[in-house]
Amino acid sequence: MKLFTPSFIRLSITACIALLFTASNLAAQELVTKSIFNGKDLTGWKLITQTKAPLVQVCSVDKEGVLHVKGKPVGYLLYDGTYVNYRLHIEWRWPVAAVKNSNGGILVHIASGPIDRDTWPLCFQFQTKLTRAGDILPMAGAHFSEALSTAADAKTPQLDRKKDSSENPLGQWNSYDIECNHGEMSCSVNGVAQNHVSQTNPASGQIGVQLEGTPYELRNISLTILP
Repeated sequence: MKLFTPSFIRLSITACIALLFTASNLAAQELVTKSIFNGKDLTGWKLITQTKAPLVQVCSVDKEGVLHVKGKPVGYLLYDGTYVNYRLHIEWRWPVAAVKNSNGGILVHIASGPIDRDTWPLCFQFQTKLTRAGDILPMAGAHFSEALSTAADAKTPQLDRKKDSSENPLGQWNSYDIECNHGEMSCSVNGVAQNHVSQTNPASGQIGVQLEGTPYELRNISLTILP
């Protein structure tokens, strides 16, 4: 039986290390994170409402880089570009004096213009309504494989979050980390895993932020593109 020579073994080990190093570098290069809110203005964003309200009348950015959203008129902010596999990080805060029914949401996989009630597009909503962050709502005909917590024909279908509320008290910042990856979506609220769905349709689209009548604040909105 012919044995491998020491030089062959050294060459094989070197080749393996080189391959691992190359693969690691490629993986690092593919994971690109970018801010999609520059902290100065709303470059890249537009406002979608029935009333065609000017963006500057609804949103403003302060010197601390915080985006103030009036919440009215009802509609959504839409970011440029279509995305498939990514991680979205976004931070939001309700005012200390926020009313109990304060409502909003993060929209992903937006694949149409307004459809539902001539307001909401085909997409998925990650809820930011007070005490309900972590719920996932398929909107305007969107769907996933998991059974809903509501009736399938409900006016507002919803899959409830998996754990107790992990939101911070009013006036404090909360963070959403949402991953959309090959038809699956998962989310955590302030680091607590709250929901997961699979076989999403649509499986790609734009990103948006809801306006549902109540004012709130946003900051640190970033997107990491996945392989």
